[in-house]
Amino acid sequence: MRAAILQMTSGIDPAANARTLTDAIGQAAGDGATMLFTPEMSGLIDRDRARAAHSITAEEDDPVLAAVRNAAAKSGLWVHLGSLAVRRDDGRLANRGFVIDGSGEVRGRYDKLHLFDVDLPTGESWRESAAYVGGDTAVVARTPLGDLGLSICYDIRFPSLYQRLSDAGATIISVPAAFTRPTGAAHWHILLQARAIENAAFVIAAAQTGRHEDGRETYGYSLAIDPWGAVLSDMGERPGLAVVAIDPQQVSDVRQRIPVTEHRREIPPVRVVP
Repeated sequence: MRAAILQMTSGIDPAANARTLTDAIGQAAGDGATMLFTPEMSGLIDRDRARAAHSITAEEDDPVLAAVRNAAAKSGLWVHLGSLAVRRDDGRLANRGFVIDGSGEVRGRYDKLHLFDVDLPTGESWRESAAYVGGDTAVVARTPLGDLGLSICYDIRFPSLYQRLSDAGATIISVPAAFTRPTGAAHWHILLQARAIENAAFVIAAAQTGRHEDGRETYGYSLAIDPWGAVLSDMGERPGLAVVAIDPQQVSDVRQRIPVTEHRREIPPVRVVP
């Protein structure tokens, strides 16, 4: 089976971003892919919250989600729409990913658990929690590629989430992202390979890249990693589409050689000694 990965530079116009996504769905289907993976905030990247507010809607009214669902149904392609900003019933926002099947139906939703509230050495300061509400549920979705564990960007720094996902049957882990350049250069490859190795699972990380219309810069380097930790695809910094082969048997083979998921134990309380 083949997985397609979209690396993109989302802007402030959801309609333009939707065109990029639907074009990628057509291209991925033409390349023989079974499923397409897209980055975090595929529908809109805009740090001007007042301006962005005019483009953020409830899930059922989101034009990007509707366009992707229609394109998926037209092509028969499954899509993991990495995430969109959607408005909740309480007026606050969720950073929400979607698994969409080949008939255009939403099979799974995941709201980002860990929010990016950080101060970087470069002087960049981010407070995702100022606008977004974190999720409260980990999600595994059944797909033609295997059971897919969902996560988003900053989640990658919290390995217990991925252990829960693999314990629940995930053989593939998706990490759509909009990593900053400094954190990406320091940690992106290492963290993703570690999560693949620790869980003996494929990791697919579709990323934002380049300089965006709102002035921010993202790292790129979308990756596909196999259960042994080998990098199958590294897209560098240019936007575009990559297609990689996914062999589910590799998961079984690696887990038989080093059965990490079977050997896990509940960690007992820590005793601190003087």
